[in-house]
Amino acid sequence: MRQLTLFSPAKLNLFLHITGKRADGYHDLQSVFRAIDFGDELHFECDNQAGLVCLTGATHLTADIKDNLIIKAANALAEYADIQTPATNITLTKRLPTGAGIGGGSSNAATTLIALNQLWQTHLDTDTLINIGASIGADVPFFIFAHHRCPDAIVTGIGEKLDAIKLPSHRYLLLLPDEHAATANFFAQPNLQKNCAYIDELHQKTDQFCHRLSQDFVNVFEPIAVSISPKIAQALSYLQQLEPISNTTARLSGTGSTVFLPIGHKIDDDTLAQWQKNAPCRSVIAHSLK
Repeated sequence: MRQLTLFSPAKLNLFLHITGKRADGYHDLQSVFRAIDFGDELHFECDNQAGLVCLTGATHLTADIKDNLIIKAANALAEYADIQTPATNITLTKRLPTGAGIGGGSSNAATTLIALNQLWQTHLDTDTLINIGASIGADVPFFIFAHHRCPDAIVTGIGEKLDAIKLPSHRYLLLLPDEHAATANFFAQPNLQKNCAYIDELHQKTDQFCHRLSQDFVNVFEPIAVSISPKIAQALSYLQQLEPISNTTARLSGTGSTVFLPIGHKIDDDTLAQWQKNAPCRSVIAHSLK
């Protein structure tokens, strides 16, 4: 019996732009993703006999377990490697909320590809895993990239084009409203900005989006989220009240419900504890991954 336990991190979008619509109906994006130390855990056990992939801890996430991205990732790996599925038990310890814009399901899928590539001894390289991940979901490639190469990346295309970027380590205050935000609903909004100018040389402009956002950097989904969800609006408003103290910019992550505030270096633990105590919803302090 072979076993492996891996951490499955969340990510934050430091900004998120739509730069145009593609001929295939998808949209080109530009963003910087950052993996953080808040996440789920996946435990894998498998043997050499062919059998089923069984998933525990995820029955509440999808109506049909076959729709879970963990199962889809396992099946995609077996199909690509052209092998019979080894008997495998996967246990998910879920901490990340769904529909939160921090990539929980995509991270789980990426972690599954990484783990089973090792346990099933399929010996696929990182680029191949990234290509398999892209067929499962737009954010999956980033989490494979974050595990094997760099936890911070410039992300373009529909999420499959990744370029490592060196960012300073940082802490974040995350607020997690009890709200499941549907990406498709966000994209369907008529006032969504879909023509952001592509920004070159992001490596030289980190001071414009890491801690504070300059006027050139936004999350285009933020006004949509605030307008359709009072819970998200309340959480973001709370963080915006802290901006003068932290000297950073609060913002929405991805196309979900999570809002976050980079924590200024001079903010002490007592102040953070008070901020969390007064928060209108669940809160988490997270650090960037090294």
